[in-house]
Amino acid sequence: MSKIGKQLIEIPAGVTVDVSKDEAKVTGPKGTLSLTLPHGVEVKVEGNQITVSVKGNSKQMTSLHGTIRALLNNNVKGVSTGWSKQLEMVGTGFRAEVAGKTLTLIIGYSHPVKIEAPEGITFKVEKMIITVEGIDREVVGQVSANIRGVRPPEPYKGKGIKYSDEVIRRKLGKAAAKAAVA
Repeated sequence: MSKIGKQLIEIPAGVTVDVSKDEAKVTGPKGTLSLTLPHGVEVKVEGNQITVSVKGNSKQMTSLHGTIRALLNNNVKGVSTGWSKQLEMVGTGFRAEVAGKTLTLIIGYSHPVKIEAPEGITFKVEKMIITVEGIDREVVGQVSANIRGVRPPEPYKGKGIKYSDEVIRRKLGKAAAKAAVA
């Protein structure tokens, strides 16, 4: 049995879960998400709790047990409170602005970089902080990774776009490395 798969999922007030044969649909105040259930995984809703169980004891079934439970828990949290990631821009002259569903980054290239928000994702910019918000955790993470990938932080001065909780390991430059040897 999976340790994560055995845990129950609490359903907050205002969230409903409808389970059919091969799909679990979660509806809440922020929207609706659905999850396709693989063959051999059972999801039961009892009161305000969700239980995930598997048929069989194969390695694939035990791994699916924890994975499906985690994905279902992410959907429940997403439709009730939502997901967000914050990215920080570090660099002189770097700036970002939002116009509708388009994020425009001016980050030291000869041209501005435009990123379109997928369905269900919103951008907010406050000074040097970009916030990506949405109900689907996977999409929020992927969009954040795409933004970070436009100008990843470099190890010498730390310039670039990084997650707000990310720690960048700094390297010594040539001059500092020569001084340390001498």
